[in-house]
Amino acid sequence: MSRHVAIVTDSTAYLPPRTMERHGITAVPLTVVVGGQALDEGTEISTRSLAQALQKRRPVTTSRPSPEVFARHYREVAESGATGIVSLHLSAELSGTYDAAVVAAREAPVPVRVVDTGMVAMALGFCALAAAEAAETGGTVDEAVTAAEKRAGGTAAYFYVDTLDYLRRGGRIGAAQALLGSALAVKPLLQLEGGRIGPLEKVRTASKAIARLEEIAADRAGSAQVDIAVHHLSAPDRASALADRLRARVPGLAELHVSEVGAVIGAHTGPGLLGVVVSPR
Repeated sequence: MSRHVAIVTDSTAYLPPRTMERHGITAVPLTVVVGGQALDEGTEISTRSLAQALQKRRPVTTSRPSPEVFARHYREVAESGATGIVSLHLSAELSGTYDAAVVAAREAPVPVRVVDTGMVAMALGFCALAAAEAAETGGTVDEAVTAAEKRAGGTAAYFYVDTLDYLRRGGRIGAAQALLGSALAVKPLLQLEGGRIGPLEKVRTASKAIARLEEIAADRAGSAQVDIAVHHLSAPDRASALADRLRARVPGLAELHVSEVGAVIGAHTGPGLLGVVVSPR
């Protein structure tokens, strides 16, 4: 067995499966509850099924993994030869996932550093990749954590949603409550700030909002070397077109990922979501 520092994250990182396999990253699934049935994100519920449930207004909620689930994954990783684990998770402001990981880490068979990245989606995924790359070059647990935290510090995430209703229902809207009074009259742009989802701008139409999302992301990227992820839910054509435009106007673009978010994030944003993550290398 190889001796190494292993990287664990959760299913909301939305890393491509091949990327996770190549870097040996483990993702612990969060749970989506649809009509009273609990389903693991990524394996037991598709985004299409989620979108259909939301459109039919079926009850949809999400929940963190239990400490027992984390403990099982930590044991399996340790048995594979890991001498230490860096466990990187979505913002503790949005989920209890970090807290569950902390509980499990106390009983893990090898040392585990649990990190609240303050991120979500590929903003979290890029942190996990940074940690994995540090570990692959012989980095210690501390060095892998430092690489992830440095990546998180420079990463920005922006979102367009067709409606704030799903965020309101799930209690994840935070400071964006200020937009609710005029939600029907505007198309909101949101950002991840301080681990919370908050308001960025109000735009009158969907087309103008998406154009503004592109402009904000390109301005954030500037001329630096950056990785970009474009996320969507039930909006593949919009996402592909936005990705093409960003590819053309960001001179320092290193990698660009286009992917549909999973059921956990989708449950809180609803169909029509477009998100852009800008992460300097």
